[in-house]
Amino acid sequence: MDEILHQPSQAGQTGAVPAPVRGAIAAGLERFQGWKDQATAGGHRIINPIHFLALAAVVGVAAVVSTVYTPAYVVSVDGVAVGTVADPQTFEQVVDRVESRAASILGHDYTLDQEVSYSLALVEQEDLTPAASFENYLFDQIGDVAEQYVLTVNGQVIGSANEQSTLNQVLEQVKAAYITEDTVSAEFTSGVYITKEYVPVDTNQDTDAMLAALTANTNGQTTYEVQKGDTFVDIAAANGMTLSELEALNPDTDSSCIYIGQILNVKEEVPFLSVKTVDHITYTEEIACPVVEVEDSFMYQGESKVLDEGIPGTQVVTADVSYLNGVEQERTVLETQVTQEATNKVIAVGTKVRPTWLPTGTYIWPVYGNITSYFGYRSIFGSYSYHRGLDIATAYGTTIKASDGGTVVWSGTGTGSYWSYGNYVVIDHGNGVRTLYAHCSSLLVSTGDKVYQGQAIARVGSTGRSTGNHCHFEVQMNGTPVNPLAYLG
Repeated sequence: MDEILHQPSQAGQTGAVPAPVRGAIAAGLERFQGWKDQATAGGHRIINPIHFLALAAVVGVAAVVSTVYTPAYVVSVDGVAVGTVADPQTFEQVVDRVESRAASILGHDYTLDQEVSYSLALVEQEDLTPAASFENYLFDQIGDVAEQYVLTVNGQVIGSANEQSTLNQVLEQVKAAYITEDTVSAEFTSGVYITKEYVPVDTNQDTDAMLAALTANTNGQTTYEVQKGDTFVDIAAANGMTLSELEALNPDTDSSCIYIGQILNVKEEVPFLSVKTVDHITYTEEIACPVVEVEDSFMYQGESKVLDEGIPGTQVVTADVSYLNGVEQERTVLETQVTQEATNKVIAVGTKVRPTWLPTGTYIWPVYGNITSYFGYRSIFGSYSYHRGLDIATAYGTTIKASDGGTVVWSGTGTGSYWSYGNYVVIDHGNGVRTLYAHCSSLLVSTGDKVYQGQAIARVGSTGRSTGNHCHFEVQMNGTPVNPLAYLG
């Protein structure tokens, strides 16, 4: 304790007035009593001026004492004097606060069991002990709590340590995973604080456990292993994602050709404590060739042909790149310096009016309805088999439209390996792409016909091997069925 306790000069008189002052007062009072007795002898009450001045001196000393010193209580805890208070209630209020705070820290009721006693004393006013000193002393006596440096993130206690530097080292380890030789700044995106306070003695002090807690993923399962019968669109739907979102997380995966056991990213990992970094980088990038178009009346509108690829240029770029947990968020270009100019890329574009039946390269839904069976493996008619397209259920007689323009290469009833298709139509769209429409109730086009995108080509039915009215729709690439959902707009 920093405070000074004024001890008496004689044993057993704790906190009394200093001995010289007590002696002066006692002697003055004794002499004054003698003078008083003499003055009143024989009935006279005459006080000598000298005696009066002596009395005044005694009264003055008493006044000084009352001004400088104040009555107080020395507080002893388990026999140890810990400070002085103006009244016992002051210390009792401190005890109440400490018990309440200890209960809050420990999570259960807590009562101090020390023996407290008080003894009267006179002390100088400024030497009364501050309440905070008592609180610190009492907290130090509680074995279940300890004063530590505490690390919190968004109000959640992560751990504690005797030294602040220990917690700083844990935080630096979190940042280190994202820092490169080009990093100019690194900061946390959450409220991170290190404070010195009382905590339960069993608060986590394992720095490895703290690091694990700070870097743990908070976004649930982030990968998925492809199972038998899965399709890309099924996986996206099961994880609450759109097809494009799943493709963005798996840029190197062909969504139309996934295999059993393949690991797909279904969510981005988000650590408990996120780190934002900024890298100052310099790199060389390619300058795209400016495109120059020239008209060609021998090609259809919408068609084009490269006449000269051109030569890309190069430039040196200086930029600041912002990352969140290592994933680029923003790139600010500060300076560019061209080292080689790009030459023009020359493209011939068709001006000839295109027939309505020419393919557009985009594909529309042939009908709208409920998808009752997706592309891939499925269980049907009591066996597990590979489904080559989509089954779209809708009312009998609904018009089936050409998904894109092209040439009808089949319109008739299935035979051989295609017997189960019933009445079906196949359209060739060029570049190895064909679409097939099966189980039709009637066919509206013939083999060799040219059809345009959206043209009526058949009507929905349930011919062939079918359990209800629907359109079986396939997309074939060079004779191999692919997932139609990867092509439909």
